[in-house]
Amino acid sequence: MKRTSISTALALAAATLALGAFAARPLAAADPSGATVWTAAELKAYAKSLAPKMSAGKVATERLTSYGNHYTLAAHREGDGEAEVHEHEADFFFVQSGAATLVSGGELVGGRTTAAGELRGPSIKGGEKKELGAGDVVHIPARVPHQLLIPSGKEFTYFVIKVQGQ
Repeated sequence: MKRTSISTALALAAATLALGAFAARPLAAADPSGATVWTAAELKAYAKSLAPKMSAGKVATERLTSYGNHYTLAAHREGDGEAEVHEHEADFFFVQSGAATLVSGGELVGGRTTAAGELRGPSIKGGEKKELGAGDVVHIPARVPHQLLIPSGKEFTYFVIKVQGQ
């Protein structure tokens, strides 16, 4: 996997989202002007602030902002996530710290609907595995099964952009 700097990846993701937002709706409905900036230190700090909020599933998230066709959140994991499929949302992950294995593609095993357009299951059959670490950027299109596996005793913190209407 080619490594890309966070600032370059964020700029690329922002440009992609901005173009999609203008193509999908009239200019009059555009988001408020101005930029939102999260410093590297702020993003890294989520590892500590989210850790005490860990669920039984060993994950904690905090929704940060919402815009016209996308929203952002910070996520922290200390254990494997469920396999998931988002029918109408694409994900961008910007890894802040830690290590994980991303399993993507293949087939969701034992999938169940947890919310409109959201499926979860215990695992993925036949997916491709990729190792992730700090500085890595991931794009997962809508309808692609994916799961994060966290090595025992390790942590994984990442910034997420969820693009709706896919």
